[in-house]
Amino acid sequence: MHQCPAVSDTARSLPGVRIHWVVEEGFAGIARMHASVERVIPVAVRRWRAALWTRAAWREMARFREALAAERYDAVIDTQGLIKSAVMARFAAGTRHGMDRSSAREPLAARFYDRTHPVPRGLHAVERNRRLTAAALGFALQPIVDYGLRAAPRMPQGLPPSYSVLLTMTSRADKLWPEARWVELGRALGRPLVLPWGSAEERVRAERIGRATGEAVIPGKMRLEELAPVLAHARNVVGLDSGLAHLAAALGVPTVAIFCGSDPDLTGLYGATRATNVGARGQPPGVAEVLRALQ
Repeated sequence: MHQCPAVSDTARSLPGVRIHWVVEEGFAGIARMHASVERVIPVAVRRWRAALWTRAAWREMARFREALAAERYDAVIDTQGLIKSAVMARFAAGTRHGMDRSSAREPLAARFYDRTHPVPRGLHAVERNRRLTAAALGFALQPIVDYGLRAAPRMPQGLPPSYSVLLTMTSRADKLWPEARWVELGRALGRPLVLPWGSAEERVRAERIGRATGEAVIPGKMRLEELAPVLAHARNVVGLDSGLAHLAAALGVPTVAIFCGSDPDLTGLYGATRATNVGARGQPPGVAEVLRALQ
């Protein structure tokens, strides 16, 4: 999600540009939603790490390298600034760009690039990606943050006509919000709730919160492409620091992101007119603060 505006900048500034996007397979749906991406090349680093001893994993890695090497690129840009992403960039044919040692998340990654660019660390992740991309491709940034996502399909079946989405899951335990506060919030919203989930543990949590709030829908497990229209047609969305909250905001839905274990100045909802961040690292918000943000 943090890379989407940089892709939009590129398409707007370089008419006729062809953009290919390498992305972890679990998040490839986001790249496919962007209207300016011609080709998505999934990579499965997480899955391959767990199966390095299998022939199937090595065959998949070989096919991935072949896919990257199949075309000569004018520019290869690594906006993650990690050693693993910098190594992947080396597999592609073309001039490789990335952040310099003082800017990259992992300074050693800078050794893998042909050209490096300074990007201030204190900027929001969206702006860091935009500045790196603009510097690599030689265009001037405009004060427009456009996520470029295609419009979501029609209203999903099986959901109430007016509902709120609560995104109670996130990648780290320190980012979680107390369940009692989710229950209090759900009851205060006064409309049916939809609580998506991604893992068995997250499903159990969603079911507990749903039962305690009363009227709630716990859908089956969804891919990103399936979840996007659920978010797009919601009355509003409240979520933790996760990509799904960013997706809801980028789709134009009134969205509040709750921060408990991370810094919203660096990774919060950004550039969306109907989005608000509440809380901070070590300072989870109260229910009243979330309700005020929704209003």
